[in-house]
Amino acid sequence: MMDASIAAKSPRRLGRRTAGRHSPFPLPWLMPLILVLGVFYLYPLLDVFRFAFTNVSLLGRDEEYTLQTIVSTLSKPELLQILWVTFVFTASSVVAQQFFGLFIALIVLHGEKRRLFGTTIVRTTALVAWVVPGIAGGIIWKMLFNEAPFGGLNSLLRVIGVPAVQWLSDPHMVMWSVVISNVWRGTAFSMVVMYAASKAIDPVLYEAADVDGANPWQRLIYITLPQLRTAILVNMILITIQTLNTFDAIISLTGGGPGRATEVLSLYTFNVVFRNYDLAAGAVLSILMLAISLGLALVYARFLPKGEPS
Repeated sequence: MMDASIAAKSPRRLGRRTAGRHSPFPLPWLMPLILVLGVFYLYPLLDVFRFAFTNVSLLGRDEEYTLQTIVSTLSKPELLQILWVTFVFTASSVVAQQFFGLFIALIVLHGEKRRLFGTTIVRTTALVAWVVPGIAGGIIWKMLFNEAPFGGLNSLLRVIGVPAVQWLSDPHMVMWSVVISNVWRGTAFSMVVMYAASKAIDPVLYEAADVDGANPWQRLIYITLPQLRTAILVNMILITIQTLNTFDAIISLTGGGPGRATEVLSLYTFNVVFRNYDLAAGAVLSILMLAISLGLALVYARFLPKGEPS
């Protein structure tokens, strides 16, 4: 009876000892994290919202609270064109980066499976573009798109008898030149995400498909893409936000021109703040970019699988 009584009390004692190990006051442990998030993330964000309701500028004139900044910034006639250019640039870049990232990842995996020579070279070459800074990438592509006789791409076209292309001066062509340079730089990130996700697919699924006589196209449609659904959506969220914030490669490649043909919202915000010195209008445009990013992220998130697959 004595042993049974001790055994009955032991779980309660053990539970009290385990509970005693957890501090009833977690605030001291969370304070460093709260301070870091508050100082470096929350305070700047709140300050941007405060600036949007003022007329503050980089020239340091007296600051007044007003709604006129929001009204005048959002009613500017060039804003609709800026948003349309941003939409074309972002949508084209995201679709192309997703497609080429998945394509290169599947090529690398297929090469590794067959132990083909050059697989590591392909993977490393794709990653090189990722580590190139945006400004440097823009300068590289500016030399390649140079419309002079010694321009990189036009020289190649002349060799095969194709007329030279006005890569940067034609308003109808320059957007696609900017998209090409952005896809070149951003595809490596998508390739890494798709490569890691594809390695996690259970090989038993492909073995079962081989037994059923599935061809490569059917394996891609019915096994690979459904298994990569979550990774594809998460990757699209990340590269959409990254592309919306891209302006360094554009400013070194075209400067937003000719005219406003390649002036995306992030570059427009940069120009408003650092060329017009209008910090309040820049804050309004930053909040607009934040709202667009959150809206697109929520749209993507609706298609994410809910819970664990049965």
